[in-house]
Amino acid sequence: MLASIIISVKNRTIHYFIKKNHKVKNMSKNLEEKKCPKFKAECTNNLIYSNKDFEGKNLVIYFYPKDSTPGCTLEGQEFRDYYKQFKKFNTEILGVSRDSIKSHENFKNKQLFPFELLSDSDEKVCKAFDVIKLKSMYGREYMGIDRSTFLIDHKGIVVKEWRSVKVKGHVDEVLQKVKSLS
Repeated sequence: MLASIIISVKNRTIHYFIKKNHKVKNMSKNLEEKKCPKFKAECTNNLIYSNKDFEGKNLVIYFYPKDSTPGCTLEGQEFRDYYKQFKKFNTEILGVSRDSIKSHENFKNKQLFPFELLSDSDEKVCKAFDVIKLKSMYGREYMGIDRSTFLIDHKGIVVKEWRSVKVKGHVDEVLQKVKSLS
């Protein structure tokens, strides 16, 4: 027996899929082959970016939980290390988390990221890409960012999405997909 439940918690919509005698799972909407969700938010270097700023270019937008944590640092470093290769294929990179601009500036400068980090403290961009999900750590449940990456082509279409990303090997996989667009 299957059931679908939609619950609103503090203005956040959570989609659940329940199978009898199984744990509750988050469900995300599929954005592939759809227009990139509209977004506009403040970034590092006193910039404000929107999806319109990337028209005519491919965009890798990756969502990560928190600045300066081990997994997020490693993911950012790998995007940094592959940055020139992405640029060869007319592709920009944009990192997104709920951290403040000040935190992003420190993180970016310490790690020498050549790309901008977008601050989404109000979660508007996260909600547009449907990356907020119910998480659990040490028995405590909370709403957090599901590590996710989206590849948007030069026409503004989401050509690939990766959700619940495992960092190891991920950036190389994204680069291979970018190469396949040319």
